[in-house]
Amino acid sequence: MSITQTPNVKSFETRLFINGKFVEASDGGKFDLISPATGERFTQVSEATEDDTNAAVAAAKAAFPSWSALSPSGRGAYLKKLAPFILEAKDELAELEALSMGRPVSKYFEAELSADYLSYYAEVGIQALGTSSLNTPGFVNMTMRQPFGVVGAIIPWNVPVMFLIGKSAPALMAGNTIVVKSSEKAPLTSAKVATLIEKVGFPPGVINIISGHGHISGNVLSHHMDIRVISFTGSGRTGRLIQAASAKSNLKNVILELGGKSPAIIFEDANIDKAVEDTKHSVQWNSGQVCMANSRIYVHVSIAPTFIEKFQKAFVVESGDPLLASVNHGPQADEMQYKQVQAYIDQGMKDGKMIMGAEASKHTNGFFVQPTVFVDTPENSRIMKEEIFGPVAVINTFKDEDEVVAKANDTEFGLYASVYTKDVSRALRMAKKLESGNVGVNCTSPTGALDMPFGGYKASGVGREGWTVSMDNYLETKSVYISVDDA
Repeated sequence: MSITQTPNVKSFETRLFINGKFVEASDGGKFDLISPATGERFTQVSEATEDDTNAAVAAAKAAFPSWSALSPSGRGAYLKKLAPFILEAKDELAELEALSMGRPVSKYFEAELSADYLSYYAEVGIQALGTSSLNTPGFVNMTMRQPFGVVGAIIPWNVPVMFLIGKSAPALMAGNTIVVKSSEKAPLTSAKVATLIEKVGFPPGVINIISGHGHISGNVLSHHMDIRVISFTGSGRTGRLIQAASAKSNLKNVILELGGKSPAIIFEDANIDKAVEDTKHSVQWNSGQVCMANSRIYVHVSIAPTFIEKFQKAFVVESGDPLLASVNHGPQADEMQYKQVQAYIDQGMKDGKMIMGAEASKHTNGFFVQPTVFVDTPENSRIMKEEIFGPVAVINTFKDEDEVVAKANDTEFGLYASVYTKDVSRALRMAKKLESGNVGVNCTSPTGALDMPFGGYKASGVGREGWTVSMDNYLETKSVYISVDDA
């Protein structure tokens, strides 16, 4: 079946946003955007050069003194103005995401969430408070919380608007200025948000948004001596490069949210129907292109046949043109992602038993992957150890708690784990034992809470993000010692 896309949005911004203005790349360079639904090029986007990236940082540095001098309410006023513009642009943002990385418009939620982020952070800047102490005789001591200066943010392609706002809003409210690099796979919604930032009237240089590939603009940001904090969400490989670049340059603070190989553990007393529906959604949403997707599912041996039968029946999708409201399963983001997922599926067919996914896709173009399920797969298989980032799940069995904890923890990742059981004591025992930054009980990813820290153990990341903790990532702490003449 061939797909022909007919978006409502006919034109879109593809330039860089530097110092409050939209500009072409300094050398005129562009890169192609290929529709993952059709396999055809549909536009070209400006590729930021080293000079462009340096110009964005310079603009942010120049804007920092006046921006940081504003009161929290003064900074928050801009965020409050931006929130309704993002809500109004919801349909356009959804279509741009469908065009660039294939996410179905029926599953787009980022506009509402991003507006909530902006509304929240607009009100909490005043909470950046220091402390005071009289514990040293003859002194009144205090701490001050102050912004770092210029922040760099490198965002992923799977939920780009959420990450753009989720990193920018707390950094800005802390008094920093920022340079955001969008992913080359999904730059269009970031450029659209830049048009809204221009519309709001943010001071020039406070927010700069550039597009391009990591080895050019991302590399410059990671090594830049004027960037004091860099926040990155993406692959472990790139995260390691960014951390090394920080160490080699100015030892900038680094916040990393990286990959996962999230286990879901289903005990014999679990609500099987809920566990089936939750785990199916986790590994299928966004075509499996989610860092915390529960791609490893461990089911107690006594209920495994029932669970597997129900899971197969539930794992049915309507794939096709992501611009159609009836579609809930889009393609992989690009050809590279498609080939990577297919390579893991080929490996899984050698190591385990495929019970879903063998049938050919009904689509003759684009980068579609059928929902795929394996069982009886050795724990040392690559598909059990490495992040697939596609709609592929492995269901294995276990007999007792110690066995499944050992299996679940036998990975370099530790982003999200989940446990399904009606036994509260067992649930809490498991939550303590699982080496993961997030644990769901009778729920699984992408379930979370905005007021809880989010991040990973081990190779899944460094630091935490979330409404109650993100501003701390962008504030330095200074101690001030004041000698008092008691006479």
